[in-house]
Amino acid sequence: MKNFAHILTLLLLFTINVNSQTTASNQVSTFIIEAPQLTTHKKIWVYLPKSYKTSNKSYPVIYMHDAQNLFDAETSYAGEWKVDEYLDTISNNEVIIVGIEHGNEKRADELTPFKNQKYGGGQGDLYLTFIKNTLKPHIDITYRTFKDKTNTTIFGSSLGGLISFYAVIKYPETFGSAGVFSPSFWFNKEIFEFVKTSNINPITKFYFLVGSKERDSTVQDQNKMVTLLKDKGVLDKHIINNIIKGGKHNEAFWSSYFPEAHQWLFQD
Repeated sequence: MKNFAHILTLLLLFTINVNSQTTASNQVSTFIIEAPQLTTHKKIWVYLPKSYKTSNKSYPVIYMHDAQNLFDAETSYAGEWKVDEYLDTISNNEVIIVGIEHGNEKRADELTPFKNQKYGGGQGDLYLTFIKNTLKPHIDITYRTFKDKTNTTIFGSSLGGLISFYAVIKYPETFGSAGVFSPSFWFNKEIFEFVKTSNINPITKFYFLVGSKERDSTVQDQNKMVTLLKDKGVLDKHIINNIIKGGKHNEAFWSSYFPEAHQWLFQD
């Protein structure tokens, strides 16, 4: 009996210790929402500016993928982006972050617009329809937000960069700008033809980031896409093409450039 009590005490202490190790800011909360388009439920992380509780104003919103990696080292795969730590340091921060957890083994399905012959995927439109038709309406009702496309950004890295880029092209009435970090254009080469045949709003804003030590074709693909966007009429001043010598495909790299991308995307 004493051994059982001792083990129970250790388990309780372990649970308390694990729960206390979160690195998420007090500005971050979570909730679960049904995603009927994907026949699942999604855990959503929300970062509210420090001024939110004491003001009556509305805020623009950034929708970000892979929420497990954005705010909390405990839930991250290989380190967090520290989005909340950065935003907590900005006295005049006026943006709400909505992080959407990926579907673990279904991540590649959700974050790719076209099916890859070798790796599968291709349910990106269902995922984006969930954001547009289920999640965004809920966020806009629950929080004080600017609902228009000019104040709605979508942001991600790797496959998250691919789906964010696709989102502003396919759904320009919803998303007015995109943060596109290390986009996995290699997974869906069809994306280039898709852009060629699409009407693109010339004032859509794109912040691209890639490192020189990523997959061999990543820099080349990003440059090719930037050239294509300009050929389609997107204004030079609305595109940042950031190629970083030595940059690698990981959270530390993306975290270090999130502040710059955030500032540029929301400057007038």
